[in-house]
Amino acid sequence: MAFDMVSGLSIHGIGIMLNDAKVKAAKPREKAYKIADSGSLYLNVSTTGVRSWRMNYTFGRNAAGKPQQKTLTFGTYPAMTLVAARAKRDEAKGMLNDGRDPAVEKVVAAKAKAMEHANTLRSVGDRWFELNSGWSLEKLNAYRAEHKGKWSHRTARHWTVHRAPWSPVHSADVLMSLERDIYPAIGDLPITAVKAPKLLEVLQKVEKRGAIETAHRLRQRCAGIFAYGVGAGLCEMNPAAGLGANLKDKPKSKKQPSIIDGKRGPEEQLAAVRQMMVDCEAERCRASTKLALRFIALTAVRPNEVHGARWDELHDLDGKDPRWVIPSERMKGDEDRKAEEDGDHIVPLSRQALAVLDAARLVTGQFPLIFPSERNPFKPMSENTLRALLIRGGYGGRHVPHGFRAAFSTIMNERADREWRATGHTGASPDRAIIDLMLAHVPENKVEGAYNRASYLDRRRELAEEWADLLTADFWEPEIHLGQPIRYAATGPGRRSK
Repeated sequence: MAFDMVSGLSIHGIGIMLNDAKVKAAKPREKAYKIADSGSLYLNVSTTGVRSWRMNYTFGRNAAGKPQQKTLTFGTYPAMTLVAARAKRDEAKGMLNDGRDPAVEKVVAAKAKAMEHANTLRSVGDRWFELNSGWSLEKLNAYRAEHKGKWSHRTARHWTVHRAPWSPVHSADVLMSLERDIYPAIGDLPITAVKAPKLLEVLQKVEKRGAIETAHRLRQRCAGIFAYGVGAGLCEMNPAAGLGANLKDKPKSKKQPSIIDGKRGPEEQLAAVRQMMVDCEAERCRASTKLALRFIALTAVRPNEVHGARWDELHDLDGKDPRWVIPSERMKGDEDRKAEEDGDHIVPLSRQALAVLDAARLVTGQFPLIFPSERNPFKPMSENTLRALLIRGGYGGRHVPHGFRAAFSTIMNERADREWRATGHTGASPDRAIIDLMLAHVPENKVEGAYNRASYLDRRRELAEEWADLLTADFWEPEIHLGQPIRYAATGPGRRSK
């Protein structure tokens, strides 16, 4: 029996290569011993019977200037076979030939693996989300715990920690979609382990329930997470980037119904809009609902922009330049538009719109919102409130709040073109571009759009006044709705028939 000077352990069978039978036959003894294989690989057998694969080698110099003796442990038998141990030995020798210490490389690899498992898709997604939303998920989760899991973007001030590109509404939509469809399936996987086929499988499950647009949005959001991970050095590929071609095409969006549909010429169209306004304002409901309907008709903004309108967004109401400045984060558009420093949308206010605001101030002037919810004055009006008034007025399925934008655009563009041609010009009127600005359409050229967003304000004000004169000519003043009955009696003649 020989003696190993490095380990001080007895060595059995030096120079004889091992085989599976010899490894299986190795039993514990009073002292630990080694059974050599080849190329410095050996099997260490402890007194308790644990059989581990090890390799002795030298790397560097010790304090005395002599070669530093080291031992590398690969794993235990039978979890690691003889063949696998020899492969590990060869790998370690390759590192030594490259001037690298296998023990150090093993530690580095272990840390990298641990880091990989720590960087799950969810954890990386959380960092990406916090960066873009400005929210602290720690504070949000604490809020959830205090409120039995309930939360809303309307109370985001409790967990917002910095200004960010996304609006609270968009942030809430992103988080809820990821928590509903992505994280339960693959959120706990290391981000490096999420490959395109697995992600596609998750997205196609969303498709199968008919939510095709949601699947496309989820792909975009996952692409954002992976792009963040690539930039942070947490993964090397973005498997979501090319998956759009593997998803079903998005269904074409349905046109929002407007009362002008099927009407010929601006005169007939305008008459239809005016009659609808008369019918709906004759209904019994809260004054602020009727005022909001007239305000959205006069300004032609999007419904959600009226729902969230605040008194502090109004400027120079008693001056020569009354305007409503809608913050960019409340406007429709991508994150770039919402993050633009000068991306606010300016709405010149006609004298008729100012009259609506004067009436509304008597009802909600003490609150932050111009048209708040009936049940909570600190929350915006429900998105269904104006739609419900149109339905009660007899226009269900024929007109929605968004339809006022189509009415304004169609009627005013046609009038502008007629006036332009009447002066001997050909083609479309230059006012078409200005009307497009008034509608706050997102331009293809973002630089040009940002430059023009506050342009032509004088002409925009003239067009707003012209539209208001056409729409509400001979209408009663908005104050007439204040103090009127808001419901029909339970008995008696009841509401008028349609």
